[in-house]
Amino acid sequence: MPELSRRSALTAAAVLATSAGTLSAVAPASAAGHHDSPATFDEVYKGRRIQGRPATGHHAHHGAGYAVFVDGVELHVMRNADGSWISVVSHYDPVATPRAAARAAVDELQGAPLLPFTAN
Repeated sequence: MPELSRRSALTAAAVLATSAGTLSAVAPASAAGHHDSPATFDEVYKGRRIQGRPATGHHAHHGAGYAVFVDGVELHVMRNADGSWISVVSHYDPVATPRAAARAAVDELQGAPLLPFTAN
């Protein structure tokens, strides 16, 4: 069996340390991503009423069990693996919270009504 050189030992230690650091940095974000529920909100933003709350009934399978509404019409939201949120209105602009997704949708709508989205 070949002897372990100092260089080989240090290289192996560096690889292990880097791997452990990467895993510990990634694991908490992905683990916490689906187990914590965002806070409920109900506010008027730029003249539009936006609301968010834990989903119930048939809405529970969308958006990680969270429902968002703009003027009483449901805004379909989805939580990404990294914990960010997107909506059907601002699909390519992930945000940190469902409230931010509702505000981004209001900004994108520019006064237009949110039309009901029928998903299959």
